[in-house]
Amino acid sequence: MIFNLDKTTSIANVFLAELRDENIQKDAMRFRKNMERLGEFFAYEISKTLEFERKETQTPLGLAKTAFMPQQPVLATILRAGIPLHQGLLNIFDQSESTFITAYRKNHKNGNFVIQVEHISTPDLTDKVVIMADPMLATGMSMVLCCKELINRYQIRELHIVAAIASTEGVNHVRANLPKAKLWLGAIDEEMTSKSYIVPGLGDAGDLAYGIKQ
Repeated sequence: MIFNLDKTTSIANVFLAELRDENIQKDAMRFRKNMERLGEFFAYEISKTLEFERKETQTPLGLAKTAFMPQQPVLATILRAGIPLHQGLLNIFDQSESTFITAYRKNHKNGNFVIQVEHISTPDLTDKVVIMADPMLATGMSMVLCCKELINRYQIRELHIVAAIASTEGVNHVRANLPKAKLWLGAIDEEMTSKSYIVPGLGDAGDLAYGIKQ
């Protein structure tokens, strides 16, 4: 299942357009906020697919039949670029626990790279719904590797993947390796550079949010 925001029309499309705009990107605070708001939008959309129960809630004037979530999903992200998107999800799923993963591209002299996972900090994910957020789904290698690390450790009930922008190659890689995952994407772009940056994409989300890394 793939949800592609770019195929719909809502205020969330404006958030995505501003994230792409090279002039608006100069305001790092606004970039982070737009990424956060996109996370809130995806959290709302994902919530429609989750389990709810009914209960009676006491109001000052009587009893009202209301819906509640018996268990909120666990929110996972890849540091550092994923933090604003994760925060947006957490704003909505405000009782959720969080998983943080440290992963990076380890470059070789020939220009190739491998994804290195250094650290995972997570609650118990057994029988939990997990939402993994990363702003850019380029090759899909980082996403697949991080998700498989969690799947190998825990019997995850359901996996959702959220990204602001994905490449066609990245989507295909995720679908081939994580066929049961549900994808929630802002847009799917066709091209990537030789260094695996999405085109037109939006650039380096981590650098835009937190400054250029050395």
